Amino acid sequence: MTEWFETTQGTWDALWATLARGVADADHPARRPTFATVSSDGWPEARTIVLRSADPQAAEITVHTDLFSDKIKSLTKTPRAALHVWDESQQLQIRLQTEVSIQSGAKTSALWDKIPDHAQQSYGVTPSPGTVIDGALGYLKEPDPATFALLICRVMHVDAVHLGAVHRRVSFSRARHWDGQWLSP
Repeated sequence: MTEWFETTQGTWDALWATLARGVADADHPARRPTFATVSSDGWPEARTIVLRSADPQAAEITVHTDLFSDKIKSLTKTPRAALHVWDESQQLQIRLQTEVSIQSGAKTSALWDKIPDHAQQSYGVTPSPGTVIDGALGYLKEPDPATFALLICRVMHVDAVHLGAVHRRVSFSRARHWDGQWLSP
């Protein structure tokens, strides 16, 4: 029997299943990938985000954020992001390169209504995220749908590495219609 990591198609299926599990399972490591952007002054920025959807047919994932966060400033200037997931149980590293579009306002109002009250607390902080404050708690959180944004991350390239007894690495790209290509690990 062939293991998932022995074929490019098996790896493709496994990485999207891993991302989908991250969406569905709050305790799965794919739930909170590292999200990297380039700041407006050219510095790399990485932070942990919560994965909200993973669609293998469209090759898109989504993330929620505050419209006034630093990542929005970065993405406005350079609308690209990289995401990194490490799933120790599968010995699987997933790196995604994405083009990001930002939606807010009327385009996200129906989605806002589905977000639980406790989670809405993450969108609407005064002063805005990243502002210098007088003390650790010198801010106010008030849910505000006007500060809620959806990041639609259109996957352009995927690099998947299986770090089992024998290492395997495969690359997928939208330009190659997701046809997997083995790489030296």
